[in-house]
Amino acid sequence: MRNIPFASFPRSAWERLLNRSAVRDAGAPGNCFPRRAWEAWLILCLALLSAPLPAVVEYHPFDDPAREKAYQTLISELRCLVCQNQTIADSNADLAKDLRQQVYDMLQQGKSEQDVVDFMTQRYGDFVMYNPALNVKTALLWLGPVAFLAIGIIAVVILARSRTKPVLPTLDKSQQSRLNDILQKGEED
Repeated sequence: MRNIPFASFPRSAWERLLNRSAVRDAGAPGNCFPRRAWEAWLILCLALLSAPLPAVVEYHPFDDPAREKAYQTLISELRCLVCQNQTIADSNADLAKDLRQQVYDMLQQGKSEQDVVDFMTQRYGDFVMYNPALNVKTALLWLGPVAFLAIGIIAVVILARSRTKPVLPTLDKSQQSRLNDILQKGEED
């Protein structure tokens, strides 16, 4: 392989971009844009990427601060049925928006928090509650993790007991004397 000086290799586009001079050299080959043009393109791209996206904020006016507090409590206790592990307060899903509107409408009609909870659990089941009450239907939901933990602990204890040190077989007198003879012969060699 012949030795070719590094300077004779063509520079990559990235190297050319990084090594541009502040002043455009019209006679230099490959210098199609001045540095200021690249800076302008970069600023334009960054401005477009950082432009604020349109965001919609829901606002529900309340006449009574107690109803507003009840609304905030309810939307933080009701689970979004579409999302994974989110309340309807945290979710942007269409169903969550509809449920928030339903909660607002029911509170504006004078319904209590318990009426709203009863309506939601009757319509969607106990799963709609982020922390469902302990009853016959939700016992597995509450006691299942504890049962799995207990099963895991029992399995670990059983495995640990089965892996105790193995019991070495005992030798009778004839086998013990033969072993001693073999060991003495090995020491003499």
